[in-house]
Amino acid sequence: MRAGRREWLGLAVLALPTLLLALDMSVLHLAVPHLAADLRPSSTQLLWIIDIYGFMIAGFLVTMGTLGDRIGRRKLLMVGGAAFGVASIVAAFSSSPEMLIAARALLGVAGATLMPSTLALISNMFTDARQRGTAIAVWMSCFMGGMVIGPVVGGVLLEHFRWGSVFLMAVPVMVLLLVTAPKLLPEYRDTAAGRLDLASVALSLGAILPIVYALKETAKDGVSTVNVVTLAAGLAVGVVFVRRQRGLADPMLDLKLFRVRAFSAAVAIMLVGALTMGGVFLLVSQYLQLVAGLTAVQAGLWLVPQAGAVVVGSLIAPRLARRYRPEFVLGFGMLVAAAGILLFTQATGAGGVAFVVAGMSIAGFGMGPQGVLCTEMVVSSVPPQKAGAASAMSETSAEFGIAMGIAVFGSVGTAVYRDEVVVPAGVPAEAAAQATDSMVGALQAAGTLPAPLADGLVATARDAFTSGLHTVAGVGAAIVVVFAVVGMFALRRSQPVAADESAPVLQDS
Repeated sequence: MRAGRREWLGLAVLALPTLLLALDMSVLHLAVPHLAADLRPSSTQLLWIIDIYGFMIAGFLVTMGTLGDRIGRRKLLMVGGAAFGVASIVAAFSSSPEMLIAARALLGVAGATLMPSTLALISNMFTDARQRGTAIAVWMSCFMGGMVIGPVVGGVLLEHFRWGSVFLMAVPVMVLLLVTAPKLLPEYRDTAAGRLDLASVALSLGAILPIVYALKETAKDGVSTVNVVTLAAGLAVGVVFVRRQRGLADPMLDLKLFRVRAFSAAVAIMLVGALTMGGVFLLVSQYLQLVAGLTAVQAGLWLVPQAGAVVVGSLIAPRLARRYRPEFVLGFGMLVAAAGILLFTQATGAGGVAFVVAGMSIAGFGMGPQGVLCTEMVVSSVPPQKAGAASAMSETSAEFGIAMGIAVFGSVGTAVYRDEVVVPAGVPAEAAAQATDSMVGALQAAGTLPAPLADGLVATARDAFTSGLHTVAGVGAAIVVVFAVVGMFALRRSQPVAADESAPVLQDS
């Protein structure tokens, strides 16, 4: 059945929390200096204020996706939306670091209900393949666009209001969601699903949280014994989680989904795409601020063209996939993205913002179809009653990909920087050690030196950092090319499994 006016209005309702969730992931970074001056958190507390939101989203995505299948996707969306609004108010008016950390943790748990619920509802509301592709493209455009424009929105708010304003913008959106959802969104749930296995919930958190934490800490501080042990512990718990799912009659995560080639291939491609773009984006944003000397707001404005390119690439993907085979559209788009990433190798320490902005725009345009088509393949290749769990898996793979990309490519860029940087003669030993550690350290050390030495140190640091960007761009482009080819072959002749004849019927109200 083709969707009508109610479904398209419902899509607009689902797009708002999706856009807001993406904004919330990036908007806080600009507010950090303001809230730090007000709340005076320790360095450890400040890190938790920034990171706890992403940790909670990553940890609870699988749980919330499965829970939505059991209790109802609209119900979970509304409960999560209400919790998100309340937590946003608490965060905006936090009077201590501990209070803000707790509010950010609740925001992460509530945010984990939004993404799989919205995507699963889209798959249920738009059963026509052509309309579903367009709806997912709109949904993906809102998410990707929100990630990029977050710093711009944050900059405007912080110029006129206190730091809590970046959280309060969620409140009217969630109120609108709660008012319109019962009228415009249908309810779907699997009436035959059993109770949620609490042991599986605990095991999934025990696997995902340590792995994400270890990857992020490795990106910040490098490889350490603690990080390795934490990663190993998370992987060990993950093995136990998988074994438990295999033994349950009604598992929290149905591992049989991975037997569907379209599902497993699409999840893998999304993981690699997020890994590459997450890692490359980290160095690009640092290049714009540390090498080009732009402020965070200026850097955000320069990345707005990328947001527009992602939106265009996402919106035209369904139409291209109807004319050509989806795997060819996907593979060609990834090849275009690889060409855009290679443009970063033309940037220099003395300049190159134009190459970076053009490269990010081309890469964003090429990756647009990847996000839309892989997401559509994931939700259309599983039975309808598994849409929540499948949506959660696609989002979890993206979260893991971003964390891995930041850790891996961040480490590669740092290693190249430390190998390439040359400290001018005459720089004191303490300043030299600081400069060889990172680009940020070099800029801080230069502030303590006389002009000639400072200029020489900054110049060599910029060249070294740009060399790291070139290396990461080359490696990232090669990975994208390889998976473009692999993806085209892996998805060839694969047919979605839109329904399962033996599956229980969904409740639709």
